[in-house]
Amino acid sequence: MDKKTLKLTNIRIDDYDYALPQERIAAYPLPDRQLSKLLVYNDSQIEDAVFEQVNRFLEPGSMMLMNDTRVVQARLEFFKPSGARIEIFCLHPLNVGRDPQQALSQTNSVTWLALVGNAKKWKEGSLEIDHPESGFRLEVTKGTRMEDAYEVIFKWQPSELSFGEVLEKVGKTPLPPYITRAAEEGDKHSYQCVFARNDGSVAAPTAGLHFTPEMIDKVRNCDIKTEFLTLHVGAGTFKPVSTDNITDHNMHAEPFVVSRTVLDKLISHLETCDNNFSKKKPVICVGTTSMRTLESLYWIGARIDNGVDPEGNTVYLDQWAPYEWVGQLPLPSKALISLRSWMRNNKLEHLKGSTSLIIVPGYPFQLTDVLITNFHLPKSTLLLLVAAFAGSEWKRIYDHALAGNYRFLSYGDACLLFRKD
Repeated sequence: MDKKTLKLTNIRIDDYDYALPQERIAAYPLPDRQLSKLLVYNDSQIEDAVFEQVNRFLEPGSMMLMNDTRVVQARLEFFKPSGARIEIFCLHPLNVGRDPQQALSQTNSVTWLALVGNAKKWKEGSLEIDHPESGFRLEVTKGTRMEDAYEVIFKWQPSELSFGEVLEKVGKTPLPPYITRAAEEGDKHSYQCVFARNDGSVAAPTAGLHFTPEMIDKVRNCDIKTEFLTLHVGAGTFKPVSTDNITDHNMHAEPFVVSRTVLDKLISHLETCDNNFSKKKPVICVGTTSMRTLESLYWIGARIDNGVDPEGNTVYLDQWAPYEWVGQLPLPSKALISLRSWMRNNKLEHLKGSTSLIIVPGYPFQLTDVLITNFHLPKSTLLLLVAAFAGSEWKRIYDHALAGNYRFLSYGDACLLFRKD
């Protein structure tokens, strides 16, 4: 089915715009991350709260999914002998596939696709960071241009250091472009979820920034199961929609990893609900990245259930796959059981792949019942996701947040949304 024939043809990005004053964009986080404001939207009602109260709005017996990716210090600053400043922003590896963790473990040298700031001042030659007192030296060479980015080759001494260690030593926190200040030492902590453990993102899954260890314990003590999956957030999350119609927008792909153990627990949760529908317990996603990963699992499993197995041991979901589905959809538990069977047959303890799933109004949600998220940019795919989840009420929710002096975007406040079918 050609995507131009889908219902999505009427989704105009101009309909998902709102006025966001620069002063409403949070430049810094609150000193205590759990004291952010929390807007709660449920059954057409809006309530103001504080994030540390989130557990009182969640139903005991629910399952909460969180993204445990860890932000790498992906920005590097170099100075030419002339004084010209060159900034390199690492996007994803090139010479070891698209697996960030494998690339970050490389020693001696590695090649990444990177954005290059002030590239016109770097026509030839290499750039260096040299610390003679410690014996550390990093040399970078610019290779082939690829659209708006470049192939960049990194070589360093001591060669036994991993690239991840190199970035930790000389890199800076990759704050989003709408935070106009320079990254500071404190951002290495504040722009990182307390449960982050798998290196690979160049942007934080910001809904998770509100949680403290005490908050997670509080949620668990309310009989809410917490599980972790991994989606490595790419710079494409900030890519604006530049087309009038959403069907012409190319969604970026992001790698993810989900363990079979988590899949088992999710299936058990869903089967309990299937067997006793009157006591269905919600599935809560912390952040849009967790939602996109979770929903992607359904569609990958649904294809397997319909006899279409992935090629090889990694999976990929195209951005339009859910909207082009023809035929009856399996129950969520059945789709995930088929996915688990495929993993068992291929002796996989972890499902690895990438997803370009775009969630826009008209998307048929399969697994997510509740979403915790921040407030997103106008005319962005993330705002479209919120509109898909909350319906046309997204505008009232955002108007309320603007009128209520909520702080917006990555370091801003949060909202708790219950799905409106």
